[in-house]
Amino acid sequence: MASFQDDKIIKLHEAFSDQFLIGAAVNSKTLKTQRELLIHHFNSLTAENEMKFERLHPAEDLYTFEEADRLVAFAKENSMGVRGHTLVWHNQTPNWMFEDASGRAVNRETLLSRMKNHIETVVSRYKGTIYGWDVVNEAVADSGDELLRSSKWLDIAGEDFIAKAFEYAHAADPAAILFYNDYNESVPGKREKIYTLVKSLKEIDVPIHGIGLQAHWNLEHPSIDDIRQAIERYASLGMMLHITELDVSVFDHKDRRTNLLAPTEEMMERQAERYRQFFELFRAYSEHITSVTFWGAADDYTWLDNFPVYGRKNWPFLFDQNRMPKKAFWDVVKFAK
Repeated sequence: MASFQDDKIIKLHEAFSDQFLIGAAVNSKTLKTQRELLIHHFNSLTAENEMKFERLHPAEDLYTFEEADRLVAFAKENSMGVRGHTLVWHNQTPNWMFEDASGRAVNRETLLSRMKNHIETVVSRYKGTIYGWDVVNEAVADSGDELLRSSKWLDIAGEDFIAKAFEYAHAADPAAILFYNDYNESVPGKREKIYTLVKSLKEIDVPIHGIGLQAHWNLEHPSIDDIRQAIERYASLGMMLHITELDVSVFDHKDRRTNLLAPTEEMMERQAERYRQFFELFRAYSEHITSVTFWGAADDYTWLDNFPVYGRKNWPFLFDQNRMPKKAFWDVVKFAK
């Protein structure tokens, strides 16, 4: 069997070197288990969890940078870029951020001061190394009439916590490109909310440079037309676009089957078709899309093994459980350049 490092197998990032960076989300385990695959095929890395608030700043007077530093060092050693993920999010943020010593909610001034300290400390540490940050993650409401989802950030600091986060990040590293990042970004209703939020930030000169489309997609949804319309809508704001968390689940979100031990041939055919369509679209809009990051690298590890059905195996990437190219890989690269 040929190795994925065989000279006959084109490097994924080289196939699209004229269009965009090719990234992968990694963690402390996959940096080891997928090391050679990452070095061969990717030229950008994102921390799956190691740069989230609870990992970097678990207590007010404690920062734990070891794992994040190890990721950055790996990237430097292998001439890879790094995307920072994420500075402000309603999830995976420790309770101390929002509470005083008595466990009561802090006031607006205290929360913004803590946010500023966190962002300044983290962004400054990696200044000149991390080329872009997901500054605010998933702040838009999924449904209903409200623009923003309910969160402690919103409840305590008010709507301008988003603008403040971008201002603090820009001050800490003026050269970094700064993104608002969200999922269901191609669903028309939510797309319009994301558009409205970003437009409102631009209108008051907030230093936001791009929109991150998470792209947690599956074999049927969203439609190519919806994805295209989302890209065009966001690009009309003059925004740089990054595909930030790409994977293609073989299950629809409502599919709760647990008895499938291997993907069917039909699933792999459909997945290959979808990936080909996506990359054709990304290439067509490469004037706006400058980075495409998978939320993982190969089927031996994916967060989808536990979501939305805990413990169920999924096979969402271009590389299989042995880290070998799948049909989807060949269908993506054969028309590249």
